[in-house]
Amino acid sequence: MSTQDQLKQQAAERAVDFIPENEYIGIGTGSTANFFIHALGQSGKRIKGAVATSHKTAELMAEYGIPQIQPNEVSKLAVYIDGADEVSPLLQMIKGGGGAHLAEKIVANLAERFICIADESKYVRRLGRFPLPVEVVPMARSMVARKLVQLGGRPELRIGFKSLNGNEILDVYDLDLSQPIAMEDTVNSLLGVVENGLFAHRPADLLILAKKDGVQLLEAHV
Repeated sequence: MSTQDQLKQQAAERAVDFIPENEYIGIGTGSTANFFIHALGQSGKRIKGAVATSHKTAELMAEYGIPQIQPNEVSKLAVYIDGADEVSPLLQMIKGGGGAHLAEKIVANLAERFICIADESKYVRRLGRFPLPVEVVPMARSMVARKLVQLGGRPELRIGFKSLNGNEILDVYDLDLSQPIAMEDTVNSLLGVVENGLFAHRPADLLILAKKDGVQLLEAHV
């Protein structure tokens, strides 16, 4: 296991401490979320069920006997656990490297508490080094791409990839994300955009950050 994977595992294991028993929770998508599912499954904690944000997450949950529920079956979730491609000191994030950011944003907004788990390589002073994933309706892809160029971005089609809803993903480099809430709104206002990977309106409530010198718990600060 690489050092980065070890750090992801440490963050994931610490997150289990924040899971209340006999409640519904949400679980994200990606390698760090996978470590969390392993840790939760091995912990012996009993939960009512979990909303999965991807087929891969659902499959891994099933291996550990974690009951899957659908978002429409619940009015709220006690907690949502997920990783990030980038996370800032305000606990705003870029997500969607796995293309599941629409489902992840829906589940995050159902959750009373959003806990981000990450290794120290994901913690950045300012968002924007990682390209912003933008889910688009296929027939609007070129039109949206031209608008993103006008915003200063450099969109690239994610080749051979379809989202859970059958849409395409544009990975947008070089956008100015110094005002992430405004940019989240601007990109989502473009006709043909389904959702983008900026989690600015709904940042994490807590960041469990695994560093080489230990695990840190960080709440949002300016």
